[in-house]
Amino acid sequence: MTHKKPRTKLRTATILLTAALGATGCTDDVSDPQAAVDGDDAQKVELSAVFGPHCNQQAHDGHERCVPSSLRTDIAWYGSNRETLTGWLDSAGCASPGYRENRKPVALFDWDNTIIKNDVGDAVTFHAIAHDQVRQPPHQNWKATSKFMTDAAATALTTACGTSVPAGEPLRTSVNVACADEMLSIYIDGKTTGGAAAFANWNFRRMEPTYAWTPQLLAGLTHAEVKQLTLDAVLPQLVAPIGTTQTIGTHTGLNGWLRLYDQQRDLIKAAQTRGYDVWVITASPQDVVGALAPLVGIPANRVIGIRSLTDSLDRLTYSFEGCGTIPDGEDAMISYIEGKRCWVNKIVFHDHSPNAINRRPIGSRQTFAAGDSDTDIEFLRDAKYKFVLNRNKSELMCFAYRNEHDSWRVNPMFISPKSEKTSPYPCDTTACKDASGVGQPCIDEGGLVIPPQLDTVHP
Repeated sequence: MTHKKPRTKLRTATILLTAALGATGCTDDVSDPQAAVDGDDAQKVELSAVFGPHCNQQAHDGHERCVPSSLRTDIAWYGSNRETLTGWLDSAGCASPGYRENRKPVALFDWDNTIIKNDVGDAVTFHAIAHDQVRQPPHQNWKATSKFMTDAAATALTTACGTSVPAGEPLRTSVNVACADEMLSIYIDGKTTGGAAAFANWNFRRMEPTYAWTPQLLAGLTHAEVKQLTLDAVLPQLVAPIGTTQTIGTHTGLNGWLRLYDQQRDLIKAAQTRGYDVWVITASPQDVVGALAPLVGIPANRVIGIRSLTDSLDRLTYSFEGCGTIPDGEDAMISYIEGKRCWVNKIVFHDHSPNAINRRPIGSRQTFAAGDSDTDIEFLRDAKYKFVLNRNKSELMCFAYRNEHDSWRVNPMFISPKSEKTSPYPCDTTACKDASGVGQPCIDEGGLVIPPQLDTVHP
């Protein structure tokens, strides 16, 4: 039997939702936000349905209109980035001579730490563990949750979580501290509490098993339930004081706050009002970011994340949709580094062939891209213009500071920016990683080794 969520909980969510709307600058009138979460289908509430009509900044009156917005001058950008970004977007926007409505330029944004400060995958994973949302795997065998899990990790989880809970039933991680601790150690550090490697034998350019483990830990939930869990996990963190931490199991100091970047929301609006097709490409779960993207005016159907396969009851399984040469259920690639390129080519550019893993020809790629991490490097390099938030990520910053064709711009993080990195990035030796995770030199578009780069963009 399906039970409705208590109205008191929904009213609390509504208060947080309204506060979050205000925090993101969505000032359009929401005359009755409670009506959006009350009713017979209240338990299926989706942020995309609630936020979408009130945060969509694109102008629609039956046809597309070209009314480019200006980037706000009351929020800070580094150096001349405001002017440069405006010029880049204008160059292919709806007021430019070559603009074609039937072939819009594409703008891609990473999500975690690019649009939002901190990580929603962490927020959802922590919430699931703290609130008994992780289910016992089939036959109490934890290797079913990930094809890359080691015997040591599976044994550690079985020891900590026990075998008394039937397969498919929620584990009591809110009170079983050992079980919660083991999950968190594996998720955060990639190691068991005893120090053994939790995962092995993956392609470092296509997979990150700890990222993939978030949707795998949510197996057994429906899409709607994951979106509701996202609402419960993320909304309180959007209004929590900056610096808030939480304790789960015996893990103290876990992050407990999130903030949407006003600058990025404004940049998204600027791209949309210039007629760009704007997408999010993320290594977080599809349902999680799809529920949140409307906060910044991007509809859920313009999100590409880790896409779980589902069973006949619409419940998430441990396996993922494939891309390029990787078939459904092989689980060897997610939307991560090369996988981000593959998924952009598959979903945005409709390439469902094995060739989707490869770089598209010049002139048929995205015009603009924004990211913050080494995980974003391939879809950023494919873009004509690249905007980077400096989190001192070596591979990304080697290319960003190399700045080939004057097509990269760097900005400090908008909240709690990193201080100057005192040593050069080792671009000529180990800053880039191969498929086995071994450091190697970074090679630029001309086939040359990138020399060491100084960190020059910081507060």
